[in-house]
Amino acid sequence: MEPGADRRYVITFSCPDRTGIVARISGFLAELGGWIVEAAYHASDNWFFTRQAVRADSVPFGVDELRARFAEVAEEFGPDATWRVTDTGTPKHAVLLVTTEPHCLHDLLGRIAAGELPVTLDAVIGNHDTLAPLVQAHGVPFHHVPFPGAEDPKREQGKVASFEKVRQIVDGFEPDAIVLARFMQILPAHLCEEWAGRAINIHHSFLPSFMGARPYHQAHQRGVKLIGATCHYATADLDAGPIIEQDVIRVDHGDTVATMVRRGRDIERLVLARGLRWHLEDRVLVHGNKTVVFH
Repeated sequence: MEPGADRRYVITFSCPDRTGIVARISGFLAELGGWIVEAAYHASDNWFFTRQAVRADSVPFGVDELRARFAEVAEEFGPDATWRVTDTGTPKHAVLLVTTEPHCLHDLLGRIAAGELPVTLDAVIGNHDTLAPLVQAHGVPFHHVPFPGAEDPKREQGKVASFEKVRQIVDGFEPDAIVLARFMQILPAHLCEEWAGRAINIHHSFLPSFMGARPYHQAHQRGVKLIGATCHYATADLDAGPIIEQDVIRVDHGDTVATMVRRGRDIERLVLARGLRWHLEDRVLVHGNKTVVFH
């Protein structure tokens, strides 16, 4: 491949469906000499979605100029149209939030170190310091922000202060993704709103089944034959945000809760890594409480 030919400008766009959208966007890119290497489309419920990837070296100007020109195209489709233009040559950044469970953190650290995820990890924030040595061994800064325990009479007030410290650290990096890698604290509504479309959670069940705490215990009591994991955007509605990725694994009547937890961790790792990749590659378009994911 020619030098620089793997760099892409990625356009994501959605609007009320009508005829001529594909022709207008493809015509716009053709006029620029844009070399399209990926093009995906979807329409449902009278709404249109697309993701276009163009070789950056085929466009005669930079990404800022492309954004300015595409903004004029997007305006033609009304005020409800949403769009982004990103440059794969600009590194994405992430911050992870953790508690004490190491499996998702360990997996993401390994994938990032191996160059398998297109992201720079700026920091890990933990409400316990248990995972600090693991994080620091990868050369990543670890920030310990303790949260008050259940026995603390000023717990709610203390949680507000702790989340404010977390917010200050996260916002200082302006990350493209804030990953709740088994962070066992519920994000307050104002942070869910501020980080909408960037806060990514892994829930250890196949949502909408077994929302809330101890889903493996719920699944064991119910006698299910499949357990799963769900990667979704965090919203103020607990475990009900737009779903990015899911998967399942089979269990049977002989499995204990501990066995389910162990097997479930494998699915959690994979689902979170996939979901984070789709997000970083601008493959996830959110519409209401649903997503279109162009794999």
